[in-house]
Amino acid sequence: MQANIESVGALERRVDLNVAADVVAAEVSQRLARLARETSMPGFRRGKVPMKLVAQTHGAQVHAEVINDKIGEALSNVLTQGNLRIAGRAHIEPGEESDAGRLTFRATFEVYPEVGTIDVSQVDVQRAVCPVGDEEVEKTIAVMRRQRSHFDPVDRAAVDGDLVTIDFHGVIDGNAFPGGAAEDFRFELGAGRMLPEFEGAVRGLTKGETRSVVVTFPDDYFGKDVAGKTAHFDITLKEVRERVLPDLDAEFARQVGIADGDLDRMRAEVRANVEREVTARLRRRTRDRVMDALERVAGFELPRALIAEEQESLRSMAQAEITARGGKEFPALEVFAAAAERRVRISLVVGEIIRAQKLHATRDQVRQTLETIAGSYERPGEVMQWYLGNRERMAEVEAAVLEDNVVEWVLQHARVSDLAVSFDELMEGAKG
Repeated sequence: MQANIESVGALERRVDLNVAADVVAAEVSQRLARLARETSMPGFRRGKVPMKLVAQTHGAQVHAEVINDKIGEALSNVLTQGNLRIAGRAHIEPGEESDAGRLTFRATFEVYPEVGTIDVSQVDVQRAVCPVGDEEVEKTIAVMRRQRSHFDPVDRAAVDGDLVTIDFHGVIDGNAFPGGAAEDFRFELGAGRMLPEFEGAVRGLTKGETRSVVVTFPDDYFGKDVAGKTAHFDITLKEVRERVLPDLDAEFARQVGIADGDLDRMRAEVRANVEREVTARLRRRTRDRVMDALERVAGFELPRALIAEEQESLRSMAQAEITARGGKEFPALEVFAAAAERRVRISLVVGEIIRAQKLHATRDQVRQTLETIAGSYERPGEVMQWYLGNRERMAEVEAAVLEDNVVEWVLQHARVSDLAVSFDELMEGAKG
């Protein structure tokens, strides 16, 4: 008999379920009998425990398990008959008309929305572009040299780029404050680690010289006790060290993995690596713009259950990262509401595009993506084998291919314009 599924909201549904009491009793008896054959208790050999004692010990738990299974079967049949996809978990509560012959329950649940046809023909998408030439290769080599530099003591005034060692003592309203004093404190001048007024006071100092400076902490300063307050600092320079870059020669080439020290070969490898990294970063930027566009065309209702699950997932990831860094204060669940809604909406749109356009990941695409990933490592073959032997990692590769397929489909059908991105901006964060 077709169940009466009631709509109680845009995506919320409700249905009454019936479970025959004699069916439940029979299943409970069968499970207890199987359990009795495997159970041992003090004073009884395995399989010789009286059924009455087994029922007293395990009956309530087995009965609950059978009820849950039968409700699950009944709900599954209802969903199949109604051609519905449940989003999240159903809320089950006892019904009002149970009797000796039947047990009734009410299931309330949400279903997936009808996404419908995705039309991106009138959507504007900017595709990030950044050519790689000799200048970009040389900039990368400069970063590599900087990463392998060292600092030597010098007898001159401090300038940006120097590694300086200082003593400082600060007061607010004449009183010392936590973090306001240190000895032999070392930092790179001009790197932005310290407040601008503080760095400005150090700049130009020579060894043994002291300078006083007034520093106002920003209102949003991470140290809440001093945020928005003004401090007076006395700063004494104790040492200046100048950065020394390694020579760009065969020895440097060997240090970065070119066994024979050939500089031309080193530049060729750097170019290949830069092109690979630039391509990956451009793809991520363009992907983000595509996902923004898909979010704009997705105007359907979202299941609250899926948003709640995504919020929990995002919070768990944030908590794990904070814990790994030694932190103990975790953000509230509400902080992730907007991000969770965006992720759910985009996920549903992407899934519909994959289904409707048949953009499934092919074996060749997965293999090519895996080779690209492995190519960024020193031993690509070992990386390939590691991925191929790890089902979870391979699932991530397949998901990446599916996403790339969706991005490419959108770029083929949307109104696309190229957005030039400078190499320095694109590679920000990769500098030494």
